[in-house]
Amino acid sequence: MSASRVLFDEPGPIARRRMRIATIVVAIVTAGLLVLAVRRFADHGQLDADKWRPYTTWPMWRYLLEGLWATVRAAAVATVLSVLGGIVLAMGRLSRRRWVRWPATAYIEVMRTVPVLLLVYLVLFGLPHYGVDLPLFWKLVAPLSVSSAAIFAEIFRAGILSLDRGQREAGLAIGLSDAQTMRIIVLPQAVRRLLPSLISQSVGLLKDTSLGFIVSYTELLYSGRILASYNRLLIQTYIVIALVYIVINASLSKFARTLEARQGVRPAGRRNLRTLVRGRAVGDRVSRRS
Repeated sequence: MSASRVLFDEPGPIARRRMRIATIVVAIVTAGLLVLAVRRFADHGQLDADKWRPYTTWPMWRYLLEGLWATVRAAAVATVLSVLGGIVLAMGRLSRRRWVRWPATAYIEVMRTVPVLLLVYLVLFGLPHYGVDLPLFWKLVAPLSVSSAAIFAEIFRAGILSLDRGQREAGLAIGLSDAQTMRIIVLPQAVRRLLPSLISQSVGLLKDTSLGFIVSYTELLYSGRILASYNRLLIQTYIVIALVYIVINASLSKFARTLEARQGVRPAGRRNLRTLVRGRAVGDRVSRRS
């Protein structure tokens, strides 16, 4: 089962036809706007070779690559924290204990509705009034992690609920506890099934790091802003930055689709059998200890 089927209902024939028509219309409109933009740029001399020559030099690209590295570092740390927080929140929302389930549910529902920009402003202007002044790096990463953890939690919850109940019952039948069954059998299969969706959500986190210019974090967009104010090539600078974002995000999206396609052709029986054998080994150890 693909990740999209886990998170969304499979569209019917009418919905697929409407999606194809909408895709064609959007592609035509986008192509028309691009042609119009190129013509306007050419009329105003923005396509002259002299204005693009600075971006064929290494110092320009070294400066942009330093900003790109700062972007990737912030996105990587935020993704790791969001994934860990998402797993904890998903486990909490699926818990049978109300005192665990209700706070986790409230956190997820609230954080999914609060804009990330508002959280950035809260960390930037609100926390210092209470004596909490985070380093520049964490002023960007902390709000991204707090917000994205709720989204990852819903992804994990959907993946866990999509698994057959027999997986959990098999773990309990061989002597595993609920926590061991979740950790050894259920969660690994859910993560493997949802890996393309997790990568796609990480792409969104990478784009959200562009909010770093608000806290003066020298990520890619902020570096481009400084560079544009220095060389006075505003349009050329932002076009180059947009192309860098497009290449990186398109590569990650392609990687996610490749993983999803490989999972679609990989036999599931072998994975389940390996997981069950591992669970039986743990169950035997538990039995011997008892």
